[in-house]
Amino acid sequence: MALRPVQVNIKALDHSAVGRFWAEALGWSVRGGESGMTTYVGPAGDFAWPDPVALGIDFITVPEPKTTTKNRVHLDLATTSEVHQAELVARLQALGGTPAHVGQGEVPWTVLADPEGNEFCVLEPREIYQDTGPIAAVVVDCEDPRAMARFWGQATDWTLHEVTDDQAVFRSAKGVGPYLEFLRTPGVKTVPDRVHLDLLPYPGDDKAAEAARLRALGAADLDVGQGDVPWTCLTDPEGHEFCVLGPS
Repeated sequence: MALRPVQVNIKALDHSAVGRFWAEALGWSVRGGESGMTTYVGPAGDFAWPDPVALGIDFITVPEPKTTTKNRVHLDLATTSEVHQAELVARLQALGGTPAHVGQGEVPWTVLADPEGNEFCVLEPREIYQDTGPIAAVVVDCEDPRAMARFWGQATDWTLHEVTDDQAVFRSAKGVGPYLEFLRTPGVKTVPDRVHLDLLPYPGDDKAAEAARLRALGAADLDVGQGDVPWTCLTDPEGHEFCVLGPS
């Protein structure tokens, strides 16, 4: 048994507006939901969920705005050249992105925030990310990358590419799509995550059994007022929220 990461979940006051920003940012399409409580953004073209390569983004309406605390989960965007990086940064700012200062100092990447303040990075060109699509990586701040490697390596079917005291790096076992990176970062989690991963069982696997397996690995149940829903809200051993989705 194992779970597959299928999408990134981002909370928003205005899910439609933030969804449109990210669709434009990534060159993706908005896939319905704008009249309800969610907006889904995924690659353009024939729609398949879960996407066989990309991690789509599901924007969920919440009543609370983002705090001034930096998100402990963010997206890194890939670029193919210095010119592409500069053009992408300029285009994102024209769409409503703003410079963000998270103590990065002098670095070759650019830190921006989306219209509701969610931080993300536009990376300088790196060979490792040339085949990921527009999202290079989902990046998670953590205290202990080795502990995160143990938990997430058993929780999901993604392959562990690297683990050190400073980072743990995963990617789909198929070698496609974005990376999942846990970076050792000063400080501890103090507010609920605004961004999290959604995981999905494979056909024939039981969601309740998967959730029980995750609890045995160190996950904990999370009550965010979700009520009776077809997904299960959990936290990993460092308190990062994630959801195990039910059958679609």
